[in-house]
Amino acid sequence: MSHDDFDFEPIPGLPKRPPEGEEILWQGSPSARSLGRFLFNLRLIALYFGILAAWGAATAIADGRGILDAATSVIWVGVLGAGAIALFQGFAWLVARTTVYTITNRRVVMRIGVALPITYNIPFTVIDTASLKQHKDGTGNISLKLRGDNNIAYLRLWPHARPWRFKQAEPTVREVPDAGHVANVLADALRDFVQPSDRAADATTTTDETNGAASAQDDRRMPEMPQQQRASAAE
Repeated sequence: MSHDDFDFEPIPGLPKRPPEGEEILWQGSPSARSLGRFLFNLRLIALYFGILAAWGAATAIADGRGILDAATSVIWVGVLGAGAIALFQGFAWLVARTTVYTITNRRVVMRIGVALPITYNIPFTVIDTASLKQHKDGTGNISLKLRGDNNIAYLRLWPHARPWRFKQAEPTVREVPDAGHVANVLADALRDFVQPSDRAADATTTTDETNGAASAQDDRRMPEMPQQQRASAAE
């Protein structure tokens, strides 16, 4: 998918310009490398094929088929493993390339989808809590728990969803660099939204942007911490 597919966006990730009084606080995309490592567990896949190759070679030698057969077995398993890893990493690259996350002072916007781009608009009014899961390299996931009946189907969100939360899916800003900083931006924005500062209190609010459930619209229209830190809208 080329960048031309999103030429209609006045701002990358946003099919319409934000209304008056709404500010973009942060925008970013997933790290393709982190998606490969943590979403598709490519290291485990490589280990699996390594074990298969070693087992095949050992079996060939034990059966008396010789070094050549053992080497052939290792090569074929290696080719299959490399192909599988390349396939998953290629998909991770596509996910990273076609995804834009946006945090404003009123909402979180997720433009996602490789084959069929879609934009999810999640107003702060429907966010209960946000939690961060951060890796040692600084990348991480920020998951949004939605209030009440506000729900988006897990399969519609994947891979931008918190793992194993199927019934009440949690939209997730997935594998972004410097996730701790992004979580702080969101936490501050949520606090200011609920308890506006003197500066924010003067900002104009738009009813149709701050009320209602999280909505999904097509891309032609609009719009976690190994330690568990909380960025709650109630703080």
